[in-house]
Amino acid sequence: MVVAGNLLVGCVADDFTGATDVANIFARAGLKTTVLIGVPEDDRDIDADVIVVALKTRTTPPQMAVEQSLVALRWLRGRGAQKYYFKYCSTFDSTAKGNIGPVADAMLAELGQSITIACPAFPANGRTVYKGNLFVGDVPLDESGMRNHPLTPMIDANLLRVLGPQSRAEITGCYYETVRQGASAIAEWAATICGDGTRIVVVDALADEDLVEIAQAFKDFVLFTGASGLAYGLARVLLVGGNSRDAAVTTDLDEGYRAVVSGSCSVATNGQVEAMLADHEGFRVDVSKLAGGGDVVGEAVEWASSRLGRKPVLIYATAPPDEVKENQRQLGVAQSGEMVEAALSSIARRLVEKGVSELIVAGGETSGAVVKSLGVDQLSIGNEIAPGVPWVHAKSQGRPLSLALKSGNFGERDFFMDAWDRLR
Repeated sequence: MVVAGNLLVGCVADDFTGATDVANIFARAGLKTTVLIGVPEDDRDIDADVIVVALKTRTTPPQMAVEQSLVALRWLRGRGAQKYYFKYCSTFDSTAKGNIGPVADAMLAELGQSITIACPAFPANGRTVYKGNLFVGDVPLDESGMRNHPLTPMIDANLLRVLGPQSRAEITGCYYETVRQGASAIAEWAATICGDGTRIVVVDALADEDLVEIAQAFKDFVLFTGASGLAYGLARVLLVGGNSRDAAVTTDLDEGYRAVVSGSCSVATNGQVEAMLADHEGFRVDVSKLAGGGDVVGEAVEWASSRLGRKPVLIYATAPPDEVKENQRQLGVAQSGEMVEAALSSIARRLVEKGVSELIVAGGETSGAVVKSLGVDQLSIGNEIAPGVPWVHAKSQGRPLSLALKSGNFGERDFFMDAWDRLR
């Protein structure tokens, strides 16, 4: 059984949507879970079974990502965590240089370990791994919308090939013919490679039940790396006997103004924006006007201010891949992304100042920028909207604030409209 005050898992997440995603999984399983925005500067006392430290390191330079991740890991070690978890996206978002491989290597070294697993499978969201290849629904990763991701385009579905150049460890695959036989077979296979240098094992998984068997087989490992699906398995191993309860926070919430701020340009989010615009008004952030020095932020806030309280308002920079590539060509990849993030985070902050208390943010980078702009430093987990996306509750400017931080690839087409029904 879980002992109060005993930190079972210390998790470092490489973006804010991923942090709430994995926290949601642990909380649903029955583990008392909290999310911290960055490493606390104070010596606060946190009563939790799982602490997730949310960073914004997915697209930072590898050395910077390593340094920030190790600061978070050391803080969690100081709280006596029994297990450590490096959370990244279920679409393995990374570049040729990382940051998944470099951060995993650094964590292994910091913890004095020689082996860990890499398991981005999240079957509930259509992410599966077979023969080391990552699938999104029925298609390989490199044939999905991730091929056109503006910051981390994924052009190879084979995780061993993706991870190999990023890491100093030997990359090994534990394939489905072993995984389907269950925890004992996986553990027997692992025993044949343990102690043979530093390794990262890419593990196949096709169903939630596979994740439980994987976690059971590797239960003695100190470090786990993966998407939030692996947390489903790990939580059930940690909760002996599977005595789960719903540990999400139940809160009486006052009705407030509602808004959606969307920066993701994924296929899923493009569809969600299109669906919301069918019955709601929206303000489109003009990137070229923004680059030219126009007061797009002021215009967006003025536009929204006269509409708050009627229906949820939508402010979006979401665009199809061709338009995104053209903006990147003209402005630069990093510059265009940072400019849009800065604008959307400023808009979100000013909307909250005007009374918005229920805010959906689409996109990992956008979510990180918005949360930092709002001065939020800790999140509690609320109701689940869709697999991988819960409502979370915080305080901003001294007032209660409910947030849904949505990874660009998550959610059905009507996500923005359906989310409000799940808030209370």
